[in-house]
Amino acid sequence: DTVDVDFEDIWSSDFDLLMVVIGTSFTGTMAGAPEGCGPGVTWVYYNMCDLVTAWGIVAETVAAAGVLACFLLFVILVASLPSVTDKKRKATVALQAGVLTFTLGLFGLTFAFIVGRYSASCAARRFLFGVLFAGCLACLMTHGLWLLLLGRRGQGPKSWVLCLGALALWLVEVIINTEWLIITLVRGPADGVPVPDLPCSIANLDFVASLTYVMVLLLAVVLLAFPSLAHKRWRRDAAFLLTTGISTMAIWVAWILMYTHGNQVVGKASWDDPTLAVAVVTNAWVFLFLYTIPEICLLTKEDPEEEEPQDLDHVYPPRSLIYDSARKEAAAAQQSVYIENKAFSMEEPPAGPTKPVSPYGAYNGQVRGCVYQPTEIALIAKGLTKASDRAIPRARTPTVNPGSGGSLPRSAGPMAS
Repeated sequence: DTVDVDFEDIWSSDFDLLMVVIGTSFTGTMAGAPEGCGPGVTWVYYNMCDLVTAWGIVAETVAAAGVLACFLLFVILVASLPSVTDKKRKATVALQAGVLTFTLGLFGLTFAFIVGRYSASCAARRFLFGVLFAGCLACLMTHGLWLLLLGRRGQGPKSWVLCLGALALWLVEVIINTEWLIITLVRGPADGVPVPDLPCSIANLDFVASLTYVMVLLLAVVLLAFPSLAHKRWRRDAAFLLTTGISTMAIWVAWILMYTHGNQVVGKASWDDPTLAVAVVTNAWVFLFLYTIPEICLLTKEDPEEEEPQDLDHVYPPRSLIYDSARKEAAAAQQSVYIENKAFSMEEPPAGPTKPVSPYGAYNGQVRGCVYQPTEIALIAKGLTKASDRAIPRARTPTVNPGSGGSLPRSAGPMAS
C-alpha cells in the first residue's frame, strides 16, 4: 500500500517532467496539431501553418516574396551591364551583386527562425546570422570606402580590388563564428555533463556578444558615408549608404533590446524566435529598397553633372570652328575668281614659252554665273595665243581715186590692230 501511495504522488505531481522525458514529439501528438496544420505535419513546422499565432505565416510569405525579388533584381542587374557607360560606376556592380546574394541568404535564414528549435536549426541560426549580415555590410563598407577615395583622389579602386576587400572583411566574421561554434558547441560544458540540444541552450547575451564584429562593420558604413555627402556627383550614392546604415542600426537596436531584456520583462520568452525572424526579414527588405534598387537605377541613368572628356574638341570640333573654316574656304575660292580678273590688265607677254593652261582650270564647282569665262583678249594678254595667228578681220570700204574719173574700188590692206 505504501508503495502504491508513493507512486500515485509522483505521478500526480511530476506529470509534466515525465512527459518531457518521454519526448517532445509524444507531447505534440497528445496535444494535437494546431488549427491550419494537417495531421501529418511534424511539430517542427507548426509555426509555418498555425493560423492562431499567424506570425510564422506572415514571415514566410514576406520572405518568399523577398527571394523572388532578389532573383528578379539579379537578372535586371546583369541585363543592365551593356547599358552602363560610366566606367567609374561600373566598378560597383560586383558589390551590388554581392549584396543581392547575401540578402537572398537572409531571406532564406528567416525560415530557420520560423521552424521549431532543434540542434540543426539552432546551429544554422547561430552561424549564418552573423555571416550573412557581415557579407552585406562588408559590401556596403567597401562601397563607402570607394566613394571616399573617389572624392579625394578623383579615381577609385578597380572592381577586383573592391571584391577582394569585401571578401577579406567577410572572412573575418566567418572565422569568428567558426571559432565561436567550436568553443561553445563541440567542446561542451566544462563539468562534462551532457546537455540535450546544446546549440539551443546558449544564452541570448552570448549570441549578441558574438555579433560584435558585425556591429563594427555597421558603424563603419555609417561613418564612411558622411564625408561623401559633400561631393556633388556622388552625393546620392552616399545618401543611399547612409540611409541604409541608419535604418539597419535602428532595427538592430530594437531587436537586441527585445531579445535580451524586453521579452523577459513582458514575460513572453517564446517571442525570441519571432523577434529574430521579423528583424532578419525586415532588414533584408531594407537592403533591397534603400540600397540595391536605387543603385541599379543609377547604373543606366545619365548624370547631368558628369564631366566631358578633355579631348572632346579634337574628336568633335565646335560648330563655330566648322563655320569659320567653311567661311574661310568660301572666301578663298571667291578671291581666286577675282584674281583672274587681272587678265584684263595690259601686261607684256612672257618672253619664253609657257605651259598651256586649260581655260576651265579655275572652275571649282560653284554656280555657272559666278565662274569667270576667259575671253580671247585675255588669252592674248596672257600669251597663250599669238596675235598674228588670230587676226581679227576688218571691214573693207571702197576708195575713190581723185586723179581718175573711174570708180573702180581698190582693195585696202588689213588694218593694223
